Amino acid sequence: MKSKFEVVKNESYTLISILSEKLDTNIAPSVKSELVLIAGNGEKNMIIDLSKTSYCDSSGLSAILVANRLCKNAKGKFVLTGLQPAVERLVSISQLDTVLSITDKLDQAVGIIAQNA
Repeated sequence: MKSKFEVVKNESYTLISILSEKLDTNIAPSVKSELVLIAGNGEKNMIIDLSKTSYCDSSGLSAILVANRLCKNAKGKFVLTGLQPAVERLVSISQLDTVLSITDKLDQAVGIIAQNA
């Protein structure tokens, strides 16, 4: 079975790319445990890239909020990037766009992390 997400450690942040079309109950729990591991390793800046993800449910949102909280607790920065229209709609309906840093492109997300460093 191919992985539903990919983790790439960079010097100043860790990038979590969701490779699945759906961030839902099937993959959110494993994404969450990965996030906790990443934070446990001392990483305080994370970017989640959802450019390949066209659907997200409440468990997916919950995983995103876990990442946000872990980064906040570590005095780091969390950025969400590459939102597809349906996911973006869900994020704004949930009013998460008011609490999360969201960018269209990965390089913008990296820029936000760099400003915070």
